[in-house]
Amino acid sequence: MTNPRLAIRYAKSLLDLAQEKGLLEEVFTDMKLLNNICKTSREFANVLKSPIIKEDKKNKIIESVTEGRISLLTSSFIKLLGKKGREANLAGIISAFIQQYNVAKGIHKVKLTTAMEVSDEVKNDFINKIKASEHIKNIELETSVNENLVGGFVLEMEGKLADASIRRDLMDVQKQFMNNDYIQKLR
Repeated sequence: MTNPRLAIRYAKSLLDLAQEKGLLEEVFTDMKLLNNICKTSREFANVLKSPIIKEDKKNKIIESVTEGRISLLTSSFIKLLGKKGREANLAGIISAFIQQYNVAKGIHKVKLTTAMEVSDEVKNDFINKIKASEHIKNIELETSVNENLVGGFVLEMEGKLADASIRRDLMDVQKQFMNNDYIQKLR
């Protein structure tokens, strides 16, 4: 079971310590690597969550996966989580750390979903228009493809959604026909 408050506290502690030691960028790189491992390896995530596997065994598994790939500070932090019995919360702590890092650096995450793959030029156009309209300096654009959109795009940023897809337009037209809006206007 994830505990968001616990994850935020541990992430904040790690962020503060990394800033104090001047290792923030290095720890952020480690967190992105660990986030990728947690998302792509179901087995790794299951090992972290397993109450049956003992702490020392989990530490050995984590060490074998991350050996030579993460900093000493991050490695020590993960060992501390193991001693406290909090390794099951690692994925949540990583996500909270990345969010807090983005806030500290003024980075805004934007997700662009299109019906087909877009070029780098189009991505840059989106970034420049968002920067100009929202007065934001740093944007991290994540793109994905959803063929069900038919055309257009869906843009998500900080809880806001702009749906300029053909699918939404078609659904609006369908809703109008279902409500018989056109027949009522004719009478």
